[in-house]
Amino acid sequence: MSLSLTTLLDALRAAAEPTRLRLLALCAQGELTVSELVQILGQSQPRVSRHLKLLCDAGLLDRLPEGSWVFYRLAAGAQADGSAGALVRKLADLLPADDAQLQRDRDGLNAVRATRAARAAAYFDANAASWDRIRSLHVHDREVEQRLLDLMPPRAGFDVLDIGTGTGRMLELLGARGARGVGIDQSHEMLRVARANIAKAGLANVYVRQGDMYRLAWDAPEFDVVTIHQVLHFADDPAAVVAEAARVLRPGGRLVIVDFAPHTYDSLRSENAHRRLGFADADMRAWLLAAGLVPVAPVKLPGEPLTVCLWAGDKAASLYAAPTSLAS
Repeated sequence: MSLSLTTLLDALRAAAEPTRLRLLALCAQGELTVSELVQILGQSQPRVSRHLKLLCDAGLLDRLPEGSWVFYRLAAGAQADGSAGALVRKLADLLPADDAQLQRDRDGLNAVRATRAARAAAYFDANAASWDRIRSLHVHDREVEQRLLDLMPPRAGFDVLDIGTGTGRMLELLGARGARGVGIDQSHEMLRVARANIAKAGLANVYVRQGDMYRLAWDAPEFDVVTIHQVLHFADDPAAVVAEAARVLRPGGRLVIVDFAPHTYDSLRSENAHRRLGFADADMRAWLLAAGLVPVAPVKLPGEPLTVCLWAGDKAASLYAAPTSLAS
């Protein structure tokens, strides 16, 4: 793929300014809001917004409105259409890693992420005992769980990893059907609740441990199924979570993601610590493909007020007899 001379010049002009290069370096680390970028750069919101507009107009950043928030990220997926999206990662990679200003920006980004993580952890700890009740306000669990079971391997005894296990409900559901499983979560309080639930269910084939969804503890593919149930909307970098989940899948394994379709309920951010207001099929499909998985037709479960979706992706040779993959 080659860029036109005009597109290339426009992109280089847009990037050729210190603040805009700093913005590109930050957005290369994941999606960020205007207020977060303002906090990290220490500049006024109007100034930062002007720079962001120039970068978007040049095709170097994507602007993603979501409720009352707007996320910015490096332009994605433009390898085939002659746009500047294919150039932006190269520009970001050229930035000197040892530059003092860029290091200060990375420190600011780490502080922003730490604040997010602390807020989410406090919410989880405060609501661990009632987590299943909160989740059930959106769509009935029985329907979601049955559809999730429909996406499981047509055999017993498979190995499952449940990322962000919460109260351990997915482990209970799959463990009762013979799966061997482990669930990870960062919240000690959630893990306490999950252990109690697993013990009450009398399941010896599943267990939980503390873990980071961005840095899974397994060095090699060890799971036939990975589930991410109502967790991805808390993630700073959903694509990275999907890629890490795919990394630990065995050939023929399946990743299953349960989350919300796009919505406009901003209250879920302030009241429930949600980072993202649902996910579009196109984004989920792109993340699955980038992780080396073959997307499966999504399942939609309309609820009140939110719609729950189940997305899945298979890793190479499939364990599943049904011809459900959407490879094209």
